[in-house]
Amino acid sequence: MLSLLFFILAVILIAFAIFCLLFWGTIVKKFGKSLDRAPENPILSPLPDSWWESEAVFNPAAVYDEGRVHLLYRAMGHDGVSRIGYASSRDGFNFDERLSYPVFTPSRDLSTAHAGKVSKYAKLSYNTQTYASGGGWGGTEDPRIVKLEDEMYMTYTAFDGWGFVRMAMSSISAKDFIEKKWKWNAPILLSPPNEINKNWLIFPEKINGKYAILHSVTPEIKIEYVDDLDIFDGETFFITGSTRSGGRKGKWDSIVRGAGAPPLKTKEGWILLYHGYSQEHPEIGYKVGAMLLDLNDPTRVLYRSSEPILQSKEWYENDWKPGVTYASGTVIVGNDLLVYYGGGDKHIAVARQNLNEFLHTLMSEENRVVYTKQEIAAVAEQKKAAEEKIKKAPRKAPAKKAAAPKKETAKEIKEEVKEKKPAKKPAKTKK
Repeated sequence: MLSLLFFILAVILIAFAIFCLLFWGTIVKKFGKSLDRAPENPILSPLPDSWWESEAVFNPAAVYDEGRVHLLYRAMGHDGVSRIGYASSRDGFNFDERLSYPVFTPSRDLSTAHAGKVSKYAKLSYNTQTYASGGGWGGTEDPRIVKLEDEMYMTYTAFDGWGFVRMAMSSISAKDFIEKKWKWNAPILLSPPNEINKNWLIFPEKINGKYAILHSVTPEIKIEYVDDLDIFDGETFFITGSTRSGGRKGKWDSIVRGAGAPPLKTKEGWILLYHGYSQEHPEIGYKVGAMLLDLNDPTRVLYRSSEPILQSKEWYENDWKPGVTYASGTVIVGNDLLVYYGGGDKHIAVARQNLNEFLHTLMSEENRVVYTKQEIAAVAEQKKAAEEKIKKAPRKAPAKKAAAPKKETAKEIKEEVKEKKPAKKPAKTKK
């Protein structure tokens, strides 16, 4: 009896192994391989005794330089103002350096920016659940950073507490950044007044000789190309972005909220992360998707993930605002893609995947958006051949319709009725 059970178990295991060999590739291509969350997560959390980051640390920008991963992250203290903090790591998972003061705090009129402690701060005195922009009521929100030549450029959302929500940019020399001499250039507003804009990104290198600023991902990718970033003066030259949030109807990203981390260049194209959620289930919150953009024309989306690559499930992703996963920083370290994200608008976490595996999954056929010219020509040729075949096919003569009954006139109808009437019997005579 025992040997029979072992035999049955062996048959089941062999059948399962055969199933995996035959169908596992299809399953992975269809649903994709999820990013692997680091066991060290959350890598950064609020510090209760800190005056400026006691409530939340989230939505980090990331750049890899001089052998270390550098994070600029959004932090909030008791006063509800968002400031930018700094932390760094050699391996991307264990952050052994974290500064005790904010490294970027702009003045209210955006004329200057400085590092260090402000003179006064107020106690938290508002409802964080009903207030916008991550629960804060002003400051520097959701930074992104790229290294372009010898300069670090940071874009962020400038929020003055309901007066405006606009995109801004500041920069610092790469040398000062690495040496932590926070000599930021004065912030410049990129978006016009009376518009709400967020999630704008600068490409980490010039495209066709021009600086490229991605400012819209829906209903299409929109990029502003400029010869010099100094053209932005905060007064006369602005970028008008799209304020629409539409996505793919009936899919997980039927509502798209905006771009994630700055694009990463690979041999296959630019990797662009973005945030979205289903219109049917808005309570689930932000999920993360991925696109692969053409290297020479990044407005062309080559591939787009049919399923989210990251969504909330761990406790640190649901601690304050459940279901919010906001990926705003990516780097390539060795052979790995590292994605840094805010969890629940309170913690910072990281997920990884081998870069080649990530690209292989993203470039599966069902994620395809744009086809090559050769493929488009082949499809057109097939369509033309099918149409020619239909034209040449013998056609059957149409069946003859039955003749319609002849309509009778009123006179003819009366005559017909008269004919059908029974003849009258002759009257009987009396004897």
